[in-house]
Amino acid sequence: MAVTDPIADYLTRLRNAVRANHRVVDIPSSGVKRELTKILFEKGYILSYKFEEEGHQGNIKIALKYDSVTKTSAIKDLQRVSKPGLRKYTGATSLPRVLNGLGIAILSTSKGVMSDKEARHQKVGGEVLCYVY
Repeated sequence: MAVTDPIADYLTRLRNAVRANHRVVDIPSSGVKRELTKILFEKGYILSYKFEEEGHQGNIKIALKYDSVTKTSAIKDLQRVSKPGLRKYTGATSLPRVLNGLGIAILSTSKGVMSDKEARHQKVGGEVLCYVY
């Protein structure tokens, strides 16, 4: 079955793995998914990741991050914002604030995929891919 929205599929696989308390999740690789994974790692939402180059597409192996005491995930929720049927774009001056700065918005800009904070710093807008908190 062909996936029509690979980013939504990526977020859903992460969301399901978190809800099932899995330690590791495997996701088919793509350029945007690799960038999303790097941002989630930089912002401390995942423990580690590994890009595996097997087959024609490759895989991303993501180790999820949990609190050692309460066993709760670092990822509370993942929301897809811009969808293939309805794209959501924002300018550099009106970048969204997720949970009043506690979460992050991930954008696809002309300078690559980046978090809302980085986009604000570089003064670029773009397509709002998702919210993570």
